[in-house]
Amino acid sequence: MKGAEAVIKALKAEGVDIIFGYPGGAMLPFYDALYESDLIHILTRHEQAAAHAADGYARASGKAGVCVSTSGPGATNLVTGIATAYADSSPVIAITGQVPTKLIGNDAFQEIDALGIFMPITKHNYQITKPEEIPEVIRASFEIATTGRKGPVHIDLPKDVQTAEFDEKLYPIPAKVDLPGYKPKTIGHPLQIKKAMNLIAESERPVILAGGGVILANAHQELLLFAETLKIPVATTLMGKGAFPEEHPLSLGMAGMHGTKAANYAINESDVLIAIGCRFSDRVTGDINSFAPEAKIIHIDIDPAEIGKNVRVDIPIVGDAKNVLRDMLKLINTIKLKNKDMWLERINYLKKQSIPFMDFNDKPIKPQKFVKELREVLLELDKNLKNTIITTDVGQNQMWMAHYFKVNYPRSFISSGGLGTMGFGFPAGIGAKLAKPNKNVICITGDGGFLMNSQELATIKEYNIPVVICIFDNRTLGMVYQWQNLYYGRRQSEVHLGESPDFVKLAESYGIKADRIYSPDEIKEKLKEAITSEEPYLLDIVIDPAEALSMVPPGGKITEFVYPERVEPQPKKVDFNIIKQYKEKVKEEY
Repeated sequence: MKGAEAVIKALKAEGVDIIFGYPGGAMLPFYDALYESDLIHILTRHEQAAAHAADGYARASGKAGVCVSTSGPGATNLVTGIATAYADSSPVIAITGQVPTKLIGNDAFQEIDALGIFMPITKHNYQITKPEEIPEVIRASFEIATTGRKGPVHIDLPKDVQTAEFDEKLYPIPAKVDLPGYKPKTIGHPLQIKKAMNLIAESERPVILAGGGVILANAHQELLLFAETLKIPVATTLMGKGAFPEEHPLSLGMAGMHGTKAANYAINESDVLIAIGCRFSDRVTGDINSFAPEAKIIHIDIDPAEIGKNVRVDIPIVGDAKNVLRDMLKLINTIKLKNKDMWLERINYLKKQSIPFMDFNDKPIKPQKFVKELREVLLELDKNLKNTIITTDVGQNQMWMAHYFKVNYPRSFISSGGLGTMGFGFPAGIGAKLAKPNKNVICITGDGGFLMNSQELATIKEYNIPVVICIFDNRTLGMVYQWQNLYYGRRQSEVHLGESPDFVKLAESYGIKADRIYSPDEIKEKLKEAITSEEPYLLDIVIDPAEALSMVPPGGKITEFVYPERVEPQPKKVDFNIIKQYKEKVKEEY
C-alpha cells in the first residue's frame, strides 16, 4: 500500500467522513489517492477557512475535524485556525504536506519548518519519515486530540512518504497504540470530592461557573442535575454557553467583561465558587485581586496545569467534568445542606435588574432588536432551539449574541473565545452545517470579520451548503471603535471600513440569494425567507454604529460596569487617492 492510500484508509478507520482542504504540490499524491476514495473533501477557498471549518465541525459534532493543506504557505495559512482550536480545546487533525525527506532542511521550494511553527499551538505534532509509521501516527493523533483536554494535533507528511509503499499486513490499519507518556487523569480524587461536597454543604451563597470543559466532556446533564438538586445558580463563560439551559431559573447568563450584571454580582457575593472546566481567563476574572473576594474556590478541570494558574484555589479536583460531577452526585445524600432561600431571592433580584430592553424600533436597527427578532423567528421554526446552531464571528456581533441570545443546549453556540479570531464565524458555520445537516445554522458576523473569509461564499454555493449569513453592517470595526471611544479620547483611528463592498451584490456575484434589512419591521419576514429557503443565503443588516454594550474595563472589578455614551462615527478625513499622492511624491524626488 502507498502512504497516501494508507492515510485515507486510516482516516476512514477513525470514522472520518468529511475533510476540509486545499491541494498543492507537496500533497499531490494524497489528492491523487483521494480521487478514487469515497471520503468527502470540501475544497475551501483558503486554508484558514479549512481549519475553521474543521473546528466548527468538531465543536458541533463532538468528533475530531480534519483539515489538509500543502507545504509552505499552505501550512502557514492553517496556523490561525489551528491556534484558534488550541485556545478553545477543540479536537482538530491538521495534515500538512512537506517537501521530500531528502530535501528537508535545504530550503527547497515551499519548504517550511511546520513542526516548529505548529509546536506551540498543538497538543502534539508529528513528522512522518517512513510510510509504515502512518497507521500508528494517525491512530495516536486521534487518541491525543479527542481525550484528556481536547485539542489539535498536527501531522507533517513529506511527499516521498506518500508515494512510498509498505506491507499493510505488517502494519495493519487501524493500528494499536500505547502512549506511555500520555495518560490523562479522568477520575477525580475521592477525598478531594468529599472535601468539596462538605464545603458546598456549609455554604450559604454558592455559585457554579461552567466553562467549555462541561460541553467538551458532555457533562451538561450531570451539571443540570447537580445544580437543580443543590439549588445552586449557574453562570457560564463564553465557551460554556449552552452547558446549562439559559432559560432555567437558576441560570445567571455569561460572566466576565461582557457578562451580565446577575452573573458578575453573584460571583462577587458568593461564599463558594465551583468552577467546572474553565481556565479563569482575564476576560472572566477582571482584577484577580478582587475576584470572588469572599469565596472559597473549588476548581474541577481535566488539565492540572490550569488549576491555580490564574486564581487561588482552595480545593483542586483533577478529572473529567462528567466523571467528577457523577461522583459528587453520589455523595449528595451524605451531606446536610443549609437553607438557601435568601440567596435565591437575592439571585432573582439580580436577574430582574439585568433584564435588558430589546424592543427598539429605531433606524438604523439596534442590534438588540435584531437578536430579539432572530430568536423569535427561530423559536417559531424550532421549539426550544434544539435544532439550531449559532456561529459567531468576533467583536461586537459576538457579544450581542452571547449576551442576549439565550441557548438551552450544548454545541448550539459556536464562537472563538481564547484567540478571538475574526473570520472564524462563517467557515465554522460551514463545518457545523456539514456536521449537523438537519439543523439550521445561522452565522452572525460583523462586516469586518466577514470580509476576512468572504471568499467562502464560493464554497457554500458550489456545495450548496445552506448556511444563513447575517452581517451586522455598521461599516466599522465595532469593538475597536467602542474601546477607542471609551479609553482613547474618542480618537477613532483606522476603524472605519468605508462603503465598499455592497454585500448583497457581492453575494449575488457568487450566485447566492441575498437581501438587505434597513428597518426593524423587515427583520422577521426576511429572516423567515432566508432560513426556510434551504439554500445559502446572505442578509445584510444595517445596524446603528453608535450602539454599544456595557462592559467591565480591562483589569477592573467585575462589578464595575461602564455604560458607553453614544458616540457617532467620526471618520478621519483622508484623501484616499493614494496613487495620485505617490505620483506627486515620486515626481518631486526625481
